Amino acid sequence: MLAEENDTEVKLITILKLLNNSPEPIGSTKIYRMLERDGIVSNERTIRYYLKLADGRGYTLPYGQDGRMITAEGRRQIRDALVVSKLDTSKYKLEKLAYQTTFDPQKASGQLPVNVSLIRDRDIKETLRYMNDACKAGFCVSDLVAVAHEGEIIGSVVIPPGYVGLATVCSVTVNGVLLKAGVPTEYSFGGLLEICNFQPKRFVAIINYDGSSLDPSEEFIRSRMTSVGETVKTGAGKVIGVFRTIPALAKETVESKISQLNEAGIGGVSTLGRNGEPVYRISVAFDRVGLVQLSGLNPVATAVEAGIEIDTIAGSGMIEFRRLRHVAELS
Repeated sequence: MLAEENDTEVKLITILKLLNNSPEPIGSTKIYRMLERDGIVSNERTIRYYLKLADGRGYTLPYGQDGRMITAEGRRQIRDALVVSKLDTSKYKLEKLAYQTTFDPQKASGQLPVNVSLIRDRDIKETLRYMNDACKAGFCVSDLVAVAHEGEIIGSVVIPPGYVGLATVCSVTVNGVLLKAGVPTEYSFGGLLEICNFQPKRFVAIINYDGSSLDPSEEFIRSRMTSVGETVKTGAGKVIGVFRTIPALAKETVESKISQLNEAGIGGVSTLGRNGEPVYRISVAFDRVGLVQLSGLNPVATAVEAGIEIDTIAGSGMIEFRRLRHVAELS
């Protein structure tokens, strides 16, 4: 009996993952074909059974004949699942988002990856105020955000009743633009970056991307380990940073792309190191250059620190650049 229950949960999680990776509603027929493509034997009747089970648990939301979309609770179920495969690592997720990025900073058009935060209607004005303060202080990737309301889809997230969805620009946007320019990025870790006098000093805690199924930014916010709000006010505290490396030969190209991104309103690059030299006490291979970026979720962290309950899904799909608005306009 226990084996059957475990098998049910594994199959349910498998279907939820397919829904999680889809930016639009999908039905049992398409899910069946996707599973068949991956060598998983099933049938549409069985899939419909699991979808109804997911509906009953609040993991999915029916969208008529179009199929279903995964809910915030469904995403939480994936994160909490005990079955973790190589494809579930946050590193794989970042690489996939970078590959899907089509944003062209010179044309200010195309799709870029976002983080989506679910905020109760009553808390949205206060949240935007905190976020605006963090953006004005420069502890963000961009002050551009997108808004979605109940029943709408933003990224790959369906906004549940009573909530507003806020999409913030994900730091991997920079790496996606670099990838399109022929510059590969090695994703090392996410960490707490200590700030003194408004300047980065060192990493005081890290979570490696490879082997972890949870995004480091989500973990630090959920664990109440950040002090972004205090840093905004005093210039001292802990914000979320991410550490990457790039080929040393590509440094000039990277500098050029960072400049173009800044012109388009996307930044977040804290430090670009020198060939083979440590960055904030982090060793770098002789033929690599360290790249430290700020997390796109730092503005959201300020609101969570103030006691606002927010459910955040890092790297939760793609949106068109034209949907973004300055947070100051909304607040």
